[in-house]
Amino acid sequence: MKKLTDFEINKKLEKLQDWDYYDDALHTDFEFDNFKDCMSAMNRIAFECEALNHHPEWTNIYNTLDIKLTTHDVEGVTKLDFKLAKSINKIVEIEE
Repeated sequence: MKKLTDFEINKKLEKLQDWDYYDDALHTDFEFDNFKDCMSAMNRIAFECEALNHHPEWTNIYNTLDIKLTTHDVEGVTKLDFKLAKSINKIVEIEE
């Protein structure tokens, strides 16, 4: 797996809603109606992470979820991070 260039990342971000790139990682946050809905989304995301064998750095405070995606093996963003980000967006869209 190879680390994407800043140009490649920025090009891919044009098609990925609500994600930003900084500190060698993709970042987003979501706000849900309540804690239960947030945890439900996190559990659904966790199944996708396991399927891809790629795991986010994330934090949850009540109804908010902050997510950071990076590939530690290459110390940056790869296609796998974008694949997981797209899956997360679909999961959260279904939850809302």
